[in-house]
Formats: sequence, C-alpha cells, structure tokens
Amino acid sequence: MAQAAPFWTASGLGYRVTLQQGLAFGLVGLTVAAFIWGRFRYDLVALAALVAGLAIGVIPAEDAFAGFANDVTVIIACALIVSAAFARSGIVEMALKRVLPHLKTERSQVPVLTTAVTLLSMVTKNVGALAIMMPVALQVARRTGTPQSRLLMPMAFGAMAGGMVTLVGTSPNILVAEVRQDIVGQPFQMFDYAPVGLALTAAALVFLAFGYRLLPRDRTGTLGLSAALSANAYLTEARVPDDWTLEPTTITALAALAPDDIRVMALIREGKRRARPRGNTIVRAGDTLLLKGDQEALEGFIDATKLSLVRGDRPVLLEQAKDEVHLVEAVVGADSPLTGQSVRQLDLYGQHGLNLLGVSRSGYELTQHLRTAKLQAGDVLLLQGSEAALPKVLTALQLLPLAEREVRLGGKRRKYLPAVVLAAAMVMVGFGILPVAIAFFGAAVVIVALGGLKMRDAYAALDGPLLVLIAALIPVSDAIQQTGGADLIAGALKGLFEGIPPVVAVAGMMAVSMAVTPFLNNAATVLVVAPIAGVLAQQLGHRPDPFLMAVAVGAACDFLTPIGHQCNTMVMGPGGYKFSDYPKLGAPLSLLVLVIGPPMILLFWPM
Repeated sequence: MAQAAPFWTASGLGYRVTLQQGLAFGLVGLTVAAFIWGRFRYDLVALAALVAGLAIGVIPAEDAFAGFANDVTVIIACALIVSAAFARSGIVEMALKRVLPHLKTERSQVPVLTTAVTLLSMVTKNVGALAIMMPVALQVARRTGTPQSRLLMPMAFGAMAGGMVTLVGTSPNILVAEVRQDIVGQPFQMFDYAPVGLALTAAALVFLAFGYRLLPRDRTGTLGLSAALSANAYLTEARVPDDWTLEPTTITALAALAPDDIRVMALIREGKRRARPRGNTIVRAGDTLLLKGDQEALEGFIDATKLSLVRGDRPVLLEQAKDEVHLVEAVVGADSPLTGQSVRQLDLYGQHGLNLLGVSRSGYELTQHLRTAKLQAGDVLLLQGSEAALPKVLTALQLLPLAEREVRLGGKRRKYLPAVVLAAAMVMVGFGILPVAIAFFGAAVVIVALGGLKMRDAYAALDGPLLVLIAALIPVSDAIQQTGGADLIAGALKGLFEGIPPVVAVAGMMAVSMAVTPFLNNAATVLVVAPIAGVLAQQLGHRPDPFLMAVAVGAACDFLTPIGHQCNTMVMGPGGYKFSDYPKLGAPLSLLVLVIGPPMILLFWPM
C-alpha cells in the first residue's frame, strides 16, 4: 500500500497526497459527479470509470475483471434467479388467496401487503420480492378502488426494510460482508444482520401501517406495456377432470375460489352447449367451461379450481432436446389464411404443432366452442408451440406477434420447489456447510434443472445493469484502498469522530451513507463508503463491525428519492408518484431509522 508523507490538517499535521492517490480520488470524484449528473446510465458510467482507471494506472490490468468473478456478483445474480422462480411458482398467491378477499379498505390492505412483501424480502432479494407482490397489490387496488399510490410506496419501503435482515436480502449487505472479509478476514454471515434488521423492520412496519396516510390519493399511475397487454380478455376452454375433488360445485362457488373476475361464457356437457349459464348451475366432472378473463386471472382461476386447459395437455413436438415450449400472443393479419376459418378446419396442432389456448376479440363476445369459432382479422391468439418452430409458423400463417411479455397460461408450475431449494441453501449457509456464493449458485442451478424456471427466464431475471455496475465499480473502489486513499480520508475524519460518544459516531456514519445513497445508488455507496468506514474504525481503536453495519443500514434505507434504490424506481410509474412524494413518507421513516438504528447496532455489535 502506498505511503503518504506528512502534509497538513487543521492541527498542523496531516498527510501529503501522492500522485496515485490523487488520480484515484479524481477518478472516484468524476464517477460520483457523473452519477449525480444523471446524464448517462449508471452501468455505462461504471464501465467508463473502469476503463479510465486502467488507462491512468490506478487499477492493475490483472484486476480489471476481478469484479465479474467476485462472489458478490455471483450471489446477487443467483438471488435474482431464485426470486424469479418464486414469482413463477405462484406460492405467494396461494399463501395469500384466503386473505386477499377480506382486504376491503386501505386500512387493512397497506399493513397486510407491506408485511407480506417485507417477509418475502428477507429470504429473496428485496427487488425480486417487490416484483412478485406488485401485481397482487395492483389487482387488489383494481378490485376495491383503492388508489395505487397508497399501496405501492409503503410496499417498496417495506421491501427495503426487510432486505436488511439477511445477507441476501439487499446488495449493500452482500457488499459490506465482502469489505469485512478484506478487513478482518471473515465476512458477515447469513443471519448476522438479523438482530438489527428485525428491530428496524418491526419499527418500519408499525410506522408504515399508519404513515401511508401522508401519501396523496389523487395520483394516477401509468400503465406499462405489459400491463396494457395483460388487459386483453381471452376466451379459453377448461375441462373438469374425471377425478375432480370439488364436485359438486356451483359456478358461483367456483368463481369465488379465485380473487379475480372470471366470466363463464358457456358450459358444454355431453356435446350440448349452454350459453351464459346461471350461477346456481352445478359443475360436474367431464364438463367443459368456456372462460373469459385476462391472462393472469385465467391462470389463477384454473390453478385454484384444479381444472385443465383443453389444449394445454397436448404435447408440443420439439425439434431438438434443448428446445423449449413457448407461449406467444399473435394478431391475425388481414391476409392471414386463418381468417374465416375455424380451429377444427385449420387443424393447427396437426399441421403446425400449435396448441390454441385462447382467443381475444374486441366488440363481440364469443360463446361458442373454440374449435368451431371462425377467426377474424384482428383476433389475438394465445399459441403454445416449439420455441424454435414458432417464428416460421407465425410467418407462414401471417400472424403478427405482440410485444414480448411473460405469458404463463397453460404452463406448469413448480409451487414448492423454489421454497424448498432456497430453504436448504439457507440452512447450509447458516450452519457453515457451504459458502454463500456456492450455496446460492447451487440453488439457482437446481431450480432451473428441475424445471422451476426455464433457462430463458433465468437469463431474463438477471439485472444486467446492476451486475455490470457492481462488477465494474469493485476495482474502482479497490483503487482507493490500494493507493492508501482510504487511510488518508479516514485520517482526516479521525479528528471529527475522536472523543464523541460511540452512538453519535455510528449515527454519523449511518447518516453519511444515507445521504450519499440517493446520488450514487446503494451499491456504489457501499463500495465507496464502507472501506473508509472500516479503516476509520481501526484508526479510532474500535472494532469495524458497528461502522460497517451503519453503512449497510444507511445504504439500504434510501427512502427519500426515486432514483437511489430500484424498489423506489419500480413503483414510481405505477403509483403515479412525483419526486416530492417520497420525502413525505420517507423523511420521517429515515429519522426513525437514525434514532433506533445506532443504539441497536451497538447493543449487538459493541465497539
């Protein structure tokens, strides 16, 4: 490590900045300025900083790509895959299905939904937990008329709070554990964050259960492309299996099993069709129901009622073993050979290997059997087929695919697989059987190998900008340490922190981390601030743990802006929030964390 010669401080003795230190400070300073400016993407700024560091010699060539091989990057990537598998499994919706119908007002919706996403973020990455719960919250808001703006921000804050409890809940915890490894030779373990995190999370949940009233009610959320497409009402057929366990059940009772609105357009029994059957009609084994609803509602209904799609069980022929079954939405073009033809006449499965799972048509309600309905130009078809064969089939039939989005109707779910695999990984980490990176890498591979998530969906779950940001900034932040810059800054801060009560010192470090996060992104904040905090603790003669915990908590708690944390960014559009809405709820919550956090840290991690 480069040594600094005595130079100047307010007391007359300090440190001279070497050329390498000056270059490292300049590099970090320009990187921070670019982040604050916001003109360019975070990941692009980080990559440019990495290239610049190599060019000026503060980052050795052999360390250029160390961040991409770092355990931190692997853990975050695998946590994202596991979170995506949770979302795909439907286990969260199943756990909440008995509770959701009773959430009539925002007074019950806010605490229940916020608690659910908070608990989920303790075992999966907080961004993934919020992504899982947001559609549930939007459905509840739609059903009850509750403004989305009253639900989404408390959920985002709850996800951030819950992420503080475990190592994998949020990126700052993983990064701080890595810094501790460099300082004392031992990282924080999976549940080391739990004592402080649980206390702060409990306080946050109590506050959010009442504090949501500070949020405006008149915000109108923007409708994303995926949400706009999901509003399409599809018509599909589902058969009541012969071994059905719910018999006898009326149509009204059947519809009540799922939280979303589903319309039964017809009931087909022994070849006879009864259009728009009454609610007291008994549904029996062997019946076929013609159902109408959006894709998510249909999927939830079929899953809850244990029905089977009429065409979903026909096997799709795959051209190669590595090929996958894919679902696509496509519009019937004006010159398509499907126009004016019925599914029976077309023989889509026999001729093209396609299963027609649903039809969406505007302006006219279909009540006839799907295989006899004549298709029209403008109809939206939900097709299941071989991923490799679909492009040429769509071209041949002159079908125009809609924008890419996740379509799950007719797909198989592995409800318990992600939960079981994740629990096994966390137990092995908790008992020290496996390192965190190996355990979560193994969990991600096992989930994909056993069908909990397709490889395509696993790649889609990876947050490329976040992973690149972290991997590129790790060598940049290391440059401050390797040149002795962290020692220099810590020496300058030593005079400010010396002699003050420990709780004030910890609160000060937490406040610095909390103040910097909105401008740098929470991962970048930890990479810059945590090494300095660790060195400062050593120079003051204290253990580094309370200072590192303070940095982790401060970086995880960006409740003031929509840009410092992904959770805040995710809810900004759907909630219709303005920049000024975040401090209304976030400022008192940040103050609460600053008051409770330092004493709790010192209680469990004394100086």
